[in-house]
Amino acid sequence: MPNNRMHFWTLMIKIIFLSLTTVGILGNFSVFHYYLVCYGDCKLKTADLIHLHLMASNTLIILSKGVPHTMAVFGLKQFLNDIQCRLIFYIERVGRSVSIGSTCFLSVFQAITISQKESCCKDQKFKAAKYIGCSISLLWVLYILLHFIFLVNPLIKRSSNNVTGKQDFGHCSIAGRDGINKSLYAALVVCPEICFSWLMVWSSGSMIVILYRHKQRVHHIRSTHGSSRTSPESRATQNILALVSTFLAFYTVSAILQGCVALLSNPNWWLVNINHITFLCFPCFGPFILINHYSIVSRLSLVWMRNINSLILK
Repeated sequence: MPNNRMHFWTLMIKIIFLSLTTVGILGNFSVFHYYLVCYGDCKLKTADLIHLHLMASNTLIILSKGVPHTMAVFGLKQFLNDIQCRLIFYIERVGRSVSIGSTCFLSVFQAITISQKESCCKDQKFKAAKYIGCSISLLWVLYILLHFIFLVNPLIKRSSNNVTGKQDFGHCSIAGRDGINKSLYAALVVCPEICFSWLMVWSSGSMIVILYRHKQRVHHIRSTHGSSRTSPESRATQNILALVSTFLAFYTVSAILQGCVALLSNPNWWLVNINHITFLCFPCFGPFILINHYSIVSRLSLVWMRNINSLILK
């Protein structure tokens, strides 16, 4: 009976990993397809540009984390060598860091956008929009270079005995970081991620306060005119709040679980797999939050139908 139960839960883990990876890839590529095909040569809005970078980083996470772990749970163990394993881990780390930074930029930009009416500085939004593209590009370059240092450094010091043992990821294993690398990683990667998270919390709180004040201010106008329609600006803010709240919830749970796995010398099978699943949740579900809240399902369907019809006519 215990064996049957274990087989059942092992099968469930396989189904969850396969479903998350498949759904995540389809969702992210659907949003990419929507923006690139529907907008064409038109200039993207600032928020849409951030969405594209966010989907790109999420796709990197799914391809480097979801696909190898899905293959591992289906029985394909240790199929990557040390260099390949480090490269996959490098891509995952870059994707994670850029995902956190992009979500923070999105939240802060929207907070500036809706607060400009409350502020004496009316051109804040335009200043933010002007520099946001450059800031995200700089974010990519910074994290690509930063994580590249952590990728190359262990290979250079391969002969050193200052390692904490092997880290087993299922699909591959690599030597752990030494004490100096851990300290540098915490200072250069973990601390900025925590700062990004606090900025998201602050900007989200600001948006909630501004939306509440705006709702109170226009309540009597709605009552007079009998209209309950929400302004496009308020809808966009609610959409971004939903996206940021989902990100913060999954990121917090994932960080706690990852800390537990790191602290335990021999972590439980369940803990390890739930940690991986939680890590994949936002990259996989994020695009569907955008699809749902921005009402692009119908337009996306029209684009797909148009492309299918053009292929049939050819």
